[in-house]
Amino acid sequence: MSQKSERRGIHVDQSELLCKKGCGYYGNPAWQGFCSKCWREEYQRARQKQIQEDWALAERNKLFHCNSSCSVSVSRVRLQREEEAAYASSQGAQSQPSLAPFSKFEEKKSNEKTRKVTTVKKFFSPSSRTASKKESQETKTPSPSISRQASMETDRVSRDFIDFLKGLQKPGREIHKQCRAFVESMGNKKDLSAEELSECVQDFYQNMADRLLSHFKGSTERVERVMDQVEKYLMTRLYKNVFCPETTDDEKKDLAVQKRIRALHWVTIQMLCVPVNEDIPEVSDNVVKAITDVIEMDSKRVPRDKLACITRCSKHIFNAIKITKSEPASADDFLPTLIYIVLKANPPRLQSNIQYITRFCNPSRLMTGEDGYYFTNLCCAVAFIEKLDAQSLNLSPEDFERYMSGQASPRRQEPEAWPPPAGGSPALAQVYQSLELLSGLGARQERVLEGARRLEGDLIDWRAGVEREVQDILDRHPLDLRLPPASAIDSDNVENDRLPPPLQPQVFAG
Repeated sequence: MSQKSERRGIHVDQSELLCKKGCGYYGNPAWQGFCSKCWREEYQRARQKQIQEDWALAERNKLFHCNSSCSVSVSRVRLQREEEAAYASSQGAQSQPSLAPFSKFEEKKSNEKTRKVTTVKKFFSPSSRTASKKESQETKTPSPSISRQASMETDRVSRDFIDFLKGLQKPGREIHKQCRAFVESMGNKKDLSAEELSECVQDFYQNMADRLLSHFKGSTERVERVMDQVEKYLMTRLYKNVFCPETTDDEKKDLAVQKRIRALHWVTIQMLCVPVNEDIPEVSDNVVKAITDVIEMDSKRVPRDKLACITRCSKHIFNAIKITKSEPASADDFLPTLIYIVLKANPPRLQSNIQYITRFCNPSRLMTGEDGYYFTNLCCAVAFIEKLDAQSLNLSPEDFERYMSGQASPRRQEPEAWPPPAGGSPALAQVYQSLELLSGLGARQERVLEGARRLEGDLIDWRAGVEREVQDILDRHPLDLRLPPASAIDSDNVENDRLPPPLQPQVFAG
């Protein structure tokens, strides 16, 4: 069956990549299919509605607690007066000094109650929570080498930002002042959620872009150039506080995606219908470069630099497809190949990087252009990997479960031969001829190995047959070995009688 007839499952219409509100910009699964602009509008509308509902609920609770506290206070006063009257009537005959111990007891009881309330307030006071958070943050401080490297990069980016703003003169000084003030204000907002931090950054981007647009009199290119530098300066300074914050479950999602990709290590090119032939050296080089770029994304601190890694990875994928098919790649070819690259690379902290780009990147980059297109496809690839099932790979549910559990692995399929294009270059024709010769040499090598295995078996059988024949002859004609009788050492000496007698010991008298 040809590869085109086997294509299935992995297909995304280009209209599905756009914002579902119909504004024409690219959407994002992290924004529920909206673009950044429409998502912010929906988020602010939902947040405003939630704030109004919370205010209404708080007003109702306040009114209820006020009425309850008033009724309780009236009841307590009435009860206290009744107890005092009863006590005065029963103790009227006693003298005045006897009331002193009771008053001291009441004072002691009141002081003890005040001390308990003060202790509870101190325990739940914001200062204690702040101190505990500071202690927890101090325990999570990175190693000195990492901190020193980050500090050096921050200093370098700050110097580059100042050098860039010098060309703007007076507006440059105002931009630098606003950015420094914003960084300092964000340092006091560590307790905010990731969505609230993102909203603060996006609001600053929007206000700064509006001011620059009015200053440059509608020159969008200059505004984009300045905003790129502003984003680089801000996110380099804020990276440690806003990347994968503790208020989110990004780290848990990272571990889940990595575990999922490791479990899918058996997925092959043929299962995904990837139009890439890695046997071609140039294609293999592009695949390796694409894997390197998507892994390198985690080492960048600025969202724009992370997007650049995704863009370079995607362009290497398009080059690999173009070389393999000898024609421009289509969107239906690109997405399966991107999924295959992600499965082979298993990039570190993939979900955290996607969320970081989504929250803090300049929204104009994600809504339009090739960066937004490639980033949207990467989000679709990750979503596909998370929902990958047997039907998507044209497998039976039983085989899919056995492969996922590690009980079996799919048999390796030989890639189909790619026919040389008509009218191609001589060098490309020579490459295909060499590939055919290599495949023929492989078949000959298999035949030679099979003959060597047969020869080895024949030699073993021949040796066993010779041993059996020798043993049969020995059994029929056993050897009768007659050994000569043993004799003394000097039995052959005929002149023993002529030998002198042995020496006798002599005793001399003292």
